[in-house]
Amino acid sequence: MKYMLLIHQGTTPLPGSDEWEALPDDEKGAVYAAYKAVNETPGLTPGEQMQPPETATTVRVQDGKTLTTDGPFVEIKEALGGYCFLEADDLDAAIELAARIPAASMGGAIEVRPLGSW
Repeated sequence: MKYMLLIHQGTTPLPGSDEWEALPDDEKGAVYAAYKAVNETPGLTPGEQMQPPETATTVRVQDGKTLTTDGPFVEIKEALGGYCFLEADDLDAAIELAARIPAASMGGAIEVRPLGSW
């Protein structure tokens, strides 16, 4: 089964932020090592890190007109920070990997969604 893991950043400190700089060096190293290990998991196809939510453009079509709005319509704590794809035996395996993603334990959450045809 294929799964998409959506990484909700929440309050996870991001590199370059004051919150990240306040972390001890060994904790920063552990976060990098954890992401490296996750990315090396068999069956995982890493995605790309997304730019911050304020860089988003939201698109809607109303009455045949394309409307764009700067930014997302979500709270920052709900914003996606990245994604990856996983080929796993079952949901339990996908959940196990999701729990290893540092954002899950640092103020964010990982949404696990099965993929399939319509």
